Amino acid sequence: MARRNTTGSVNRGARVAELVHQELATLIRSEVKDPGLGMITLNSVDLTPDYAYATIFYTVLPDDDASVAATQAALERAARFLRGQLGRRIRIHTTPELRFVLDRSTLRGLELDRLISEANRRQAQE
Repeated sequence: MARRNTTGSVNRGARVAELVHQELATLIRSEVKDPGLGMITLNSVDLTPDYAYATIFYTVLPDDDASVAATQAALERAARFLRGQLGRRIRIHTTPELRFVLDRSTLRGLELDRLISEANRRQAQE
């Protein structure tokens, strides 16, 4: 009987998430023709352990509320198509349901950087 590598499933999950990330980026760039889709970057993909759901974190430029809303709506409209294409391109036992979430971590990082710079500038003046 073969011994199961306990870290293998974690590594496999990360590899599958990376594959989903790559394939979705390609599909969105080349196959989705929705005019509401802004300039989008897929930042990361989180898969549930059973691969039933994939949460895709993305950023969009410009990042104003109207562009974000239009892009989110376009991604939601394209989700079924993307899932079907994903199922044809990668072979896993379950093609995950796709959930798109705006990734605000970059914006938060920029705001924190600005606050730190401001605090350093005030400290230098004192």
